[in-house]
Amino acid sequence: MGGFTEKQEALVNSSYEAFKANVPQYSVVFYTSILEKAPAAKDLFPFLANGVDPTNPKLIGHAEKLFGLVHDSAAQLRAKGAVVADAALGSLHAQKGVTDPQFVVVKEALLKTVKEAVGDKWSDELSNAWEVAYNELAAALKKAF
Repeated sequence: MGGFTEKQEALVNSSYEAFKANVPQYSVVFYTSILEKAPAAKDLFPFLANGVDPTNPKLIGHAEKLFGLVHDSAAQLRAKGAVVADAALGSLHAQKGVTDPQFVVVKEALLKTVKEAVGDKWSDELSNAWEVAYNELAAALKKAF
C-alpha cells in the first residue's frame, strides 16, 4: 500500500466530525445497516438483543468507539505507515469468532453511515480514505488474533 496521504487523513477527520455531530442518530444507521445485511450479527453484540435502540448507551458507545478507532487508524497510517491494534481487542474479536465476511459487513455499514453523515460531501476519494483506514484496522485486529 502507498502512504496514507495528508488529504486522506483530512477527509477522514472532517467526516468523523460530521459523525460526531449526531452520534445517536448515526449509531442507529450503522447498526440497522449491519442487521439488514447480517441479522445473525445480533448475537455478536449483546446490546442488540432487543434490536436497535437509539437510547441504549452501549449501542451509542460501541459505535463511537468503532468510528474513533478507524479515525485513529487514519492518524496512525499517516504518522507511522501502519496500524497497531490493541491485542485485547484482537483477542475479543477472535473469541467471538468474527469472520472476514463479518468485517466486510461492518465496513459497508461504516461507509453507509459516513455517507449519510457527510451528505453531499461524499465522494469516491472520501470513501476510499475510510475504506483504507478500516481495512488496515481490521488487518491489525486479525494479526492480534
